[in-house]
Amino acid sequence: MAKHHSVDTPFGIAARRKPLLAIATSLFCCTALTTPAFAGDAAAEEPSGEIVVTGSLNALPIKDVGSVFGFDKTITETPRSASTISAEQMERFGITDIYDLVAQSPGTFTNSFFGVGGALDIRGTPGEVYFRGVRRLDNPGNYPTPIAAAERIDIVRGPASPIYGPSKTGGYMNFVPKSARAQGGSFMANPEGKISFTGGSWSKADLSAEIRGPGNIGSQEFGYSLYAEIEDSGSYYDNMSTKQTILQAAFDTDLTPNLRFEFGGMYQRYRGQQNGGWNRLTQDLVDNGTYITGTAQSLDTNGDGQMSPEEINAAIPGGLSIFGGFACGGDATPTSITDACYTSSPNNLLNLVNTGTTKLSRRKTLTGKNDRLDNNSTTAYADLIWTGPGDLEIKNQAFYDSYENINENAYGFSQMHDSWVFEDKIVVSKTFENNAGKFAFQLSPSIRYTHFRHGEDFTYEYFHRVDLTQGYTPASDRLLATECDCNYTSFVKGHYTDVAFAGLADLDFNFGLDVTLGARYDHIKAVSNYVPSLMENAPDIPGASGSDGAWSWSASANYKLPFGLIPYATIARQSVVIAGQGAEIAPDNIAGDTFITASKLYEGGIKGSWLDDSLYAAISVYKQKRTDYSAQSSTVNQAVETKGLEAELRWAVDDHLLITGGYTRTKVYNLTFLEAGSTFSFLGIEDLVNVTDPTLFLGGQPGGLIPIPDKEASRRQGIPTNLYSLTATYAFDNGLAFSGSMVKVDSVYSGQSRAVTLPAYTLFDASASYTTGPWNLRFVVKNLTNEKYYRANFTELFGSTIVLPEKPRSFQATLSYNF
Repeated sequence: MAKHHSVDTPFGIAARRKPLLAIATSLFCCTALTTPAFAGDAAAEEPSGEIVVTGSLNALPIKDVGSVFGFDKTITETPRSASTISAEQMERFGITDIYDLVAQSPGTFTNSFFGVGGALDIRGTPGEVYFRGVRRLDNPGNYPTPIAAAERIDIVRGPASPIYGPSKTGGYMNFVPKSARAQGGSFMANPEGKISFTGGSWSKADLSAEIRGPGNIGSQEFGYSLYAEIEDSGSYYDNMSTKQTILQAAFDTDLTPNLRFEFGGMYQRYRGQQNGGWNRLTQDLVDNGTYITGTAQSLDTNGDGQMSPEEINAAIPGGLSIFGGFACGGDATPTSITDACYTSSPNNLLNLVNTGTTKLSRRKTLTGKNDRLDNNSTTAYADLIWTGPGDLEIKNQAFYDSYENINENAYGFSQMHDSWVFEDKIVVSKTFENNAGKFAFQLSPSIRYTHFRHGEDFTYEYFHRVDLTQGYTPASDRLLATECDCNYTSFVKGHYTDVAFAGLADLDFNFGLDVTLGARYDHIKAVSNYVPSLMENAPDIPGASGSDGAWSWSASANYKLPFGLIPYATIARQSVVIAGQGAEIAPDNIAGDTFITASKLYEGGIKGSWLDDSLYAAISVYKQKRTDYSAQSSTVNQAVETKGLEAELRWAVDDHLLITGGYTRTKVYNLTFLEAGSTFSFLGIEDLVNVTDPTLFLGGQPGGLIPIPDKEASRRQGIPTNLYSLTATYAFDNGLAFSGSMVKVDSVYSGQSRAVTLPAYTLFDASASYTTGPWNLRFVVKNLTNEKYYRANFTELFGSTIVLPEKPRSFQATLSYNF
C-alpha cells in the first residue's frame, strides 16, 4: 500500500472528515433518538442500588467479573492474579492499542510481533484473546485487537480455569463488548450515545460512534448497543498506513420472565502492514544509529523485478540461507563462520557491493511499498439464559469466530489463513445458601469445532538484502508464494473437534474460607493434511488424523483475614492444544501424538480492599511450566517455565484523584531449548565474531545453532526482568482533567544469543481533557520525553537480525459529543 502523506491542516484530518462523518450519520439514521441522557464518572449510585466509588473510572475491583472462574466474584475475592481495565480508563488515558495496557496491568509486556498488536505477552509468553469469556482464534500478529470497542478488558494471568477449555500457559485478555443493558442489569430508561473524532500525528484520523438504549417491537422490549469505528491513518514509518472498519452490535431481550436472549457480534476489516523493523542489526546501530549500507547482487535473471525461488536456487543451490560454517569446513555454530566462507563462488554472491555506513532514520524499516496485511474477522454470539427456582440457571452459549488473512512482505515472507471456529457450551449453575455459607456449582458440557486452511512461505526469507536507505529493488524484492499461489513452505488444511465436560464448585464458608475446585476432560479429534501441489517440496508426512484426551483441574482457596486482607493459593493443571498462527495443527504433531500437552501453575498471594473499597492492593508470586516440551509452536505456543512476582495498587483517593501502580518481575525459560542444549536461529552481524566484514554475507541469511549450555542461557530474551508502572489522573469540578502514566523497563537482549543489548527506558504519556455540557475535548501526548527505545522482535529466531525502533513523541486530540 502507498504511504499516506500529511494534509496541510491540524492533525491532518480535513481531507477525511466529510466521508467519515457521512458514514457515521448513516449508522444512526435508523435509530430514533429521544431525550439525551449522559452519565458522568461521578454517579454515586446506579438504579440497581450498586454502589460505585466516585472518581474511580470503574478501575476498582468492586464489581462481579466472571472472566476468571465463571462465578460472580470481584477481582478481590478471586484467588488468581488478574486486572480489569475499564472503558473509562482507556478513554481518560488515551489508550489506543494493547501496548498502552502495560501501564494499567502488571504481568504484561509485549515484544514486537512484527509491529502488530494482536495479543499481549502475559507472564513472558504469547497470550490469548477471549470474547465475552470464550476463546477466539489465535492472533499473535494477524490484526490489531480493537480495544476501543470494549466496555472493559480483563487480563487474567496464568492458564484459564477448566470451565473455559484448553488454553496457553501465560494468560489471556478477555474482551467485553459494549453492553445492551445498564450497569445494574436492567434496560436503560433512555437512549444515550457518543460521536468521537480523533486526529493526530502522522495523519491519524479515526471516527467512532456509539448508541445504546431501549427499544421495542410490538410489546417485546429489548436493549441494544451499536458501535462503529472507521480509521484511515498514516504512520510514522515509511510505506505504512492503517485503514479499518469496526462494526459491533449487541441485543438483549427477555423472551419470558425466566428466559433471556442475548446476541450480537463484531466485524473488523483491517488493511495495514507488518513491520519487521531495522535489518543489519548491530550494537552500533542501536546505540548510535550507524547503519551498514550496500546493494545486493541481483539474481533476477528474467527481468520481472523480483527474485523467484527458481532464480535463487539456480544461482546458489539450496538458496541464500547458509547453514552454519559447513560451507567452509566448519560446524553449525556461529564461531565456525569466517570471511573465507563467502569469498569463493558461489557464496560470493552473498557479498554486497557499493558498501559504506550512514545514519539511519527510524522511519525507514523493512516494510515495502507493496507489503500488505489484510484481515477480515467476524465474531458472533447468541446466549439463551433460563433462570429457574432456587437460584438455578441454565445457559446455552453459541459462539463463532473467523478470519481471512493474507500477509505479504517483500523481504521474503508471506502467509494466508482462512479459518473459523464454532463453539456451543451449556452451563448449568446452582447456588445453595445456608447457615454454613454460600455454595455455587457449575456443570458444563461443550463442543468446539475448528476448521483451518493455512499456508506460509519462509524458506527464502532474507532480511538483509534490502538497503533500507534505498528501498526494495529487483535484487531484494522476492516473488512470494501468495503472489503466484505456489512454492509454499507449508500449506495445510484440516479440522479438529473438542468434546468436553467440565465442573466447578465454589464453597464460600461464612467463617471466611472460600474454596474453588474445578475439573475438565477434553477429547479432541484432529485431521490435518498438507496440500503438496501448492508446496515447493513434498512433505515427509502427507497428512494425519488422530484423537487424544486430556484432563484439566484446579484447586484454589482464599481466606478473609481481619483488616481486609485475603491471602490465597492456587494449584492448577491446564491442557494445551499446540496450534499455530492460523489455528492450524501440523500433521507431524498429530502423527507424533504431540498436539496436546499441558501446563501446571502454582500461585500464591494476598489481596485487600480498604477505605470503603476505594483502595485495592494485591501481590502474587507464581511458578508455571509446560509439563511436556516435546512440541511447541515458536510463534504462539512455547514450551516454557516462568517464575515471577506481580504487585498492583489502585486507589481512588477522593472524587477527583485516581492513582494506580504496578510492579512485575519475570523470568522465562524455554524448556525445549534447555533440553536440546541448543536452538536454531538466524545469525546476525554480532553473532559472527570471526567474520571481519559483514558485507560479505548480508546478501543472504546465515543460520546456525546457538548453544544453550545451562538454564540461564535458555531464558527467553526481549522480556524485561523488572517493569514498573505508575498512572494518575485528577479531575477538577469544572470539567478539566489531567492524566499521566509512566512505564520503566529494564534493558534486554534482542535475541537468544545475547549479542545485542537494547537499552533500558522510561516511557511517559500525558493527557488533558475538558468537558462542558455534552462536549469533551481530550489532548494526548505519547512518549512525552521523546525517548529513543526499541522492541525486540521474535527473539527466538530473528532477535539478532532485526529490531523495531519505536515511535518518537506523538500527539492526538479527540473531540466527543455525548447525547
